[in-house]
Amino acid sequence: MAETQDVVELILQDHRRMEELFRLMRSVEADRVAALREFADLLIAHALAEEAKVYPALKRYKNIDDEEVEHGEHEHDEGNRALLDLLEVEEVGSEEWDAKLEDLVEAVTHHADEEERTILNGARENVGMERREKLGVAFREERERQLKAGCGSVGNVRRIVES
Repeated sequence: MAETQDVVELILQDHRRMEELFRLMRSVEADRVAALREFADLLIAHALAEEAKVYPALKRYKNIDDEEVEHGEHEHDEGNRALLDLLEVEEVGSEEWDAKLEDLVEAVTHHADEEERTILNGARENVGMERREKLGVAFREERERQLKAGCGSVGNVRRIVES
């Protein structure tokens, strides 16, 4: 199967990977620390790439609601805050860990669900495949750049949340 360049499919692939990582972070049999580390990098890289490369381009399309895009950015902030709260928990698997993990799951799954129903469906209906593929290349490049920079580190997440 050829690797897709469609920005909608790339975003959906990230959402599905985040769901898998949630399952791992909930499992006492998994390496929860490694799952959290991968999740933190993916969430931050994904959100920064959407905000830098995808959302501004989608705002230019008349049938994609600016308010939905801005709401998506606000929800990224909520997810980042919940991620920082979990990263700052000292004991993996503690009651505090479980509570903060569920806060993170709720924030991120709520955002992903809304984004898929509003922004991504709007992009499917109103943005041609050629443009979606160009956005996909830009999204992927920015996401990879962020991942290489260690964007999910506690210090970087704290800097993002506090800015």
